[in-house]
Amino acid sequence: MDKKRTIIVTMALLLSNAMSGLDNTIINTALPRIIADLKGIEYMGWMVSVFLLGTAVATPLWSKLGERTSNKIAYQLAASTFLLGALFQGLAPNMFVLLLARLICGLGNGGMVSIPYIIYSDLYPNPAKRMRTLGLVSAFYSSATIMGPMLGGWIVDTLSWRWVFYLNIPVALISIVLVQIFFIDQKHHKNQSKVDLGGALTLTAGLIVMLIGIDLIGASSLGTLFVLFAAALIFFGLLIIIEKRAEDPVIPGRLFKNLDLNIDFALFVLIWAAMMAFSVYAPMWAQGLLATSAFIGGATQIPGAFTDLCASLSVAKMREHWSAGQVVLIGIGSLLIGYIIMMMGPISMPYLLIIVAGMFQGVGNGIVFNELQVKVQQDVEKKDVPVATSFSFLIRMIASAVAASVFGLIMNSALFRGVKSSHGKISINMLNHLSDAKTNMNLPHDLLPQMRAILYQGIHEIMIVAAILIIASLGIGIYARKREKRSI
Repeated sequence: MDKKRTIIVTMALLLSNAMSGLDNTIINTALPRIIADLKGIEYMGWMVSVFLLGTAVATPLWSKLGERTSNKIAYQLAASTFLLGALFQGLAPNMFVLLLARLICGLGNGGMVSIPYIIYSDLYPNPAKRMRTLGLVSAFYSSATIMGPMLGGWIVDTLSWRWVFYLNIPVALISIVLVQIFFIDQKHHKNQSKVDLGGALTLTAGLIVMLIGIDLIGASSLGTLFVLFAAALIFFGLLIIIEKRAEDPVIPGRLFKNLDLNIDFALFVLIWAAMMAFSVYAPMWAQGLLATSAFIGGATQIPGAFTDLCASLSVAKMREHWSAGQVVLIGIGSLLIGYIIMMMGPISMPYLLIIVAGMFQGVGNGIVFNELQVKVQQDVEKKDVPVATSFSFLIRMIASAVAASVFGLIMNSALFRGVKSSHGKISINMLNHLSDAKTNMNLPHDLLPQMRAILYQGIHEIMIVAAILIIASLGIGIYARKREKRSI
């Protein structure tokens, strides 16, 4: 492919990141109107869960489809699936259809966001050029997440919540058409080995059962959770047995014999789990402890999105002066500063300090993601680039889901302890209204300091756990740097 074609195909693939970024944020703005229209508040949590479930299940399977057909076909099919999901969501007459369409959209999203990274490894074999491209990927995604809430609010107020989903249709079509016209897929040797149907089925079943179990933590009995997680373990055990015998396993066991690759995976898991703390609980800190509006609370994420963008674009330049291990340590160090600020911050911590913590978090995220994503592809043989890339996406999603549930348990534990110690003066229902600027005005003013202290305890404990996860990743990063120095 000549330079012109490469640029056009890259821009077409960047649109997939914009769609994913928009979808992840714009729906939060539209959700209250959707619930009011379709009357399904009890299913609100599943709007996120089914999308995550579809994405997680499909991600490793799309890469295998690319190996057997072509990455071009796999991407177009994934984007088309996402497009159909968006269309059906906009047309949904009730919550059941909406959730089913959301699942379809998630299935498409699994390939739409992972296949481009596999294609970039072919388009940009030079790691420095690939890093600059990944910087643009982060820039598109970050820009979309910044625009999402504002654009979603305007669409819901001006048109209808249905246009929040219709918006993705023309973007997906443009991406599919541009890829069809300009992308010349490299003539890889197509995989002609027997399809690992058993591995695909057991992996899918294990992920579905595990993610349902994670979603039900805190909302279901211990017996139910035990059965679900035991079933997931059985499926994953069967997967290991099947993969050892498979001619072309969905997840090759040789990946886990590669120490450098396992270090990359471990860093992804720890860091992505920790980052859920800031993205979910920094807005709650602003709204519940500092009594800001929902808009100001959500704005805690915007400065970090900008620094993420800038850091992503600077990684290629950093690599001209430092090694991969050093760059990763710089990113982890920035993340650690952000979480130490949140961990050490008192209940009266100024809003500006939350913003500063978010900026450090954004810098760390931008550096670590771009460096590790390239490193994963460099640490494996060429034939394993697709499966290693898709698996890195899969484990990040699982880490985020597990962290969200664990942090929720920590928060609930702190809230119930606080309610118990209040001797009946404070209820969980009162604490539910604390982070809403409109309803907290009706709470007893003399109890507000005590309620904020309860909420602060929960957030504080979550930030401590997140900081510990980052410290653990720092230890792994230092070990990786020592291995890197020995290999020079």
